[in-house]
Amino acid sequence: MEGRHRPVVAREFVMLLLLLGLSASGFGATAVYGGGGGVGFVRRNGTQFVVDAAGGGRKPLEGINGFNAYWLMYKASFPEERWKVRAAFRDAAAHGLTVVRTWAFRDGGFRPLQASPGVYNEDVFQGLDYVISEANKYKIRLILSLVNNFDSFGGRRQYIEWAREAGHCLSSDDDFYTGNITKDYYKNHVKAILTRVNIINGLSYKDDPAIFAWELINEPRCVSDLSGITLQGWIEEMAEYVKSIDDNHMLEVGLEGFYGQSTPNRKKFNLIYDMGTDFISNNLVKGIDFATVHVYPDEWMPWSTNQTQMAFLDGWLRSHIADADAVLSMPLLVSEFGKKHSPASSSSSNGRRRSRRNAVGDERQSVYASVYDAVYASASGGGSCRGGLFWQLLLGEEAMDDMRDGYEVVFSESPFLEHLIDMQSRRLNNLSDYPVIDSRVDDN
Repeated sequence: MEGRHRPVVAREFVMLLLLLGLSASGFGATAVYGGGGGVGFVRRNGTQFVVDAAGGGRKPLEGINGFNAYWLMYKASFPEERWKVRAAFRDAAAHGLTVVRTWAFRDGGFRPLQASPGVYNEDVFQGLDYVISEANKYKIRLILSLVNNFDSFGGRRQYIEWAREAGHCLSSDDDFYTGNITKDYYKNHVKAILTRVNIINGLSYKDDPAIFAWELINEPRCVSDLSGITLQGWIEEMAEYVKSIDDNHMLEVGLEGFYGQSTPNRKKFNLIYDMGTDFISNNLVKGIDFATVHVYPDEWMPWSTNQTQMAFLDGWLRSHIADADAVLSMPLLVSEFGKKHSPASSSSSNGRRRSRRNAVGDERQSVYASVYDAVYASASGGGSCRGGLFWQLLLGEEAMDDMRDGYEVVFSESPFLEHLIDMQSRRLNNLSDYPVIDSRVDDN
């Protein structure tokens, strides 16, 4: 688009790193970044994020380079494991990562946060207290997700099971969105989280600027109602409820980005997926402050070539950035993205195994570079896409092997990805001096 900086394409980003002669040792350790960008709450200003600054006023928040680490609260609930949380934040801060997305839920099951409706495990809650307090020390802000669409760590299914145990007749997980009892359970959890007083810093979560935003639900779907009406109604009700308790923090839905009935011409970007969500209508709900997309080309298109996956990635990002610019007029975060590293090959040829691993490594780097270039091209040109959060950051410790899912980034094991991540932080940090582009702050 005219007036935008020309995007650096993925191949050019990779070549830039090579020309700089970046080494694998100590690259992030000497980096100096702007951190969280201020001392106050982050708010929406048109398609930009701004932060309440010391001494009054608001200033732009530089482009966001971030990461996912769903495991933080769980590990921090064991005092002897809290060093892993500290180490992750230390690594992240050294590479200029300023926002982390993590879970504020563990519903039922082993070591739950919420053992049953309204009954909380104080040890796990104190783990979340620690995560928030420790993140603030490293100038890292948090996006806290409030429930899972899937049954990992409880999710909607656990709410349905609790309701059935209480004598309510609910036929499917999708009744989570319509059942009065499950909606009440969810609202009670929202209130418990937002009004929690952190035992470490003494702040209610709703009053803590270390929290970047709340997320209603991780990757909502409602396949029993592809019209989108069911999920739209739930988002409207819950957004209003969250804002009635906390008008300090921003709120996002947790969407993957699938298009719905409001834009049938855009549904071509969904591939074969129709999930009962609507990227446009869901984000236009009053109280929703910014939009999100997720993208996993290899998981969503396992049957296709890398070239086809990369073409999809490009179109997916372009369409959502264009819609966030022109239709939603709000910031957009790529709040999950990634590509699996190569699994161990069954080939008897070590040479073939290494060749395949090298090819997958190159493809993985291309996914990161493409996402980062799209983010930078938009943010540097005053557009809506303000950051990307890769899935997921882990430590190179054997004790965290149970957290590996193939998408993990361990800096000590992935030097080239480490360089890409660090370089993205550097160039986004250089945008921190850009002026505020809108005069009106959208305190939605």
